Amino acid sequence: MDSRKVLLLVGALFVAAITAFMARSLMQDATTPVATAGGEPTVVAGPKVLVAKRALPVGTIIDPGAIAFQSWPQDLVTNAYYTEGSPDAGKLVGTVVRYAIPAGQPITQGALVKPGDRGFLAAALGPGMRAVTVPVSTQGAVGGFVFPGDRVDLILTQTIEGGGDGPPLKASETMLRNLRVLATDQRTDKQVDDKGNTVVSAFSTVTLEATPRIAEKIAVAQTVGQLSLSLRSIADNSTELEEAIASGDAELPDTDDPQAERAALARLAARPVDGSVTYSTGADVSRFQRSSVPGKPQNNTGGPMGAPATSGSAAVVTGPSVRIARGSTSTVVPVGGRN
Repeated sequence: MDSRKVLLLVGALFVAAITAFMARSLMQDATTPVATAGGEPTVVAGPKVLVAKRALPVGTIIDPGAIAFQSWPQDLVTNAYYTEGSPDAGKLVGTVVRYAIPAGQPITQGALVKPGDRGFLAAALGPGMRAVTVPVSTQGAVGGFVFPGDRVDLILTQTIEGGGDGPPLKASETMLRNLRVLATDQRTDKQVDDKGNTVVSAFSTVTLEATPRIAEKIAVAQTVGQLSLSLRSIADNSTELEEAIASGDAELPDTDDPQAERAALARLAARPVDGSVTYSTGADVSRFQRSSVPGKPQNNTGGPMGAPATSGSAAVVTGPSVRIARGSTSTVVPVGGRN
């Protein structure tokens, strides 16, 4: 190879190496933003204040999973915030949200109503809802394992005498579903012991959140039979909501706003359900119980007691009988004597 070509090739490689080195140096010296994982909170140097872990609509009963302490900029902290270490911050479980609080926002002292404060129960009610108190037995109250904020179904058990012989009809029906518990007896929060464990205690009354129409039904049901509670699973609401949306019973807003859709889903999941009644009778439990209301007693002619059999009835007469005709009507009357 010609020595001139070799020198040109070596020079080109040297220039390329110098260019690559200078470009690498320039890229390292340039200031580029540091990417962080999406959703990770920014570390803030400041005191910790109490914030909402999720969106808290009006009437929400505060539970331990709804609030948490988070660092907040020092210059933005006000006296209305609950700071870590303050005595009032540890007593907010069981309080009710008076004003809607977005997720991640600090909890202010005026946004919550404490049990025993004036207007507490009214603040716990959703718009257009009513509070109704019903008596329950220890067995009908799920052994005391129902607490404020839980959701229950209401079961009516009754005995129907009818008008005939035999035992009466015993029946129970799930008349209402997805009712929110506001209070048990006169307590609106869970009782805890010195170790922080929930104390299970019996109660004789429970206050439920209901629509005006459902409140009327509950008032009538108390005079019909005995009421008992059936504690609902947290997963039931989402399953029934999906079924209601699929069947067209629940409609979502016609909008592309995800926040409005989430708010609508939350309202639909929290609504009491008046319908889809299921029931069981005594015959579903025991073969010796009835499955229908006792009918009126019948005489031997198939009609009501004391009524004679006519030509239009399916008369079943045993023994001697005589047919008496009066115009176009004939009557079969049994007579005495031996067969």
